[in-house]
Amino acid sequence: MSEAAKPRPEFRNINIFNDVRTYRMPVAALVSILHRVSGALMFVLLPFIIWLFDKSVSSEISFGQFTSAFTAGLWFFPGWFVKLVVLALIWAYLHHLIAGVRHLYMDATHSVTKEFGKSSAVVTLVVSIALTVILGAKLFGLY
Repeated sequence: MSEAAKPRPEFRNINIFNDVRTYRMPVAALVSILHRVSGALMFVLLPFIIWLFDKSVSSEISFGQFTSAFTAGLWFFPGWFVKLVVLALIWAYLHHLIAGVRHLYMDATHSVTKEFGKSSAVVTLVVSIALTVILGAKLFGLY
């Protein structure tokens, strides 16, 4: 075949109803999305974080209010819900920190291979989830 007669590649749009269910996202893409989600979660809950910090260091009375928020609740939220929000914040902080260190390491060492991206993404997920489980067990009083 001549150069002009070669068939051209066909590009098509992604069908949201068919392709999304079968598309397998790489682990590195999942870590990247979760890095953004964790940053957004920490930003949205920043007033709550500041309130918690203020209550924990202001005085003994305010520290009592801080600790009672985890048992008696806060406003109309029960104590278990406050603990879940704090657990989400713990995960967000740990994941954002570990994924940020991963990106800094990749930038510093120029490790941009597909294999390293996948393995470091798996390590990021495993470490952040493991540390969240350990700190969550402490938060919920399991040890």
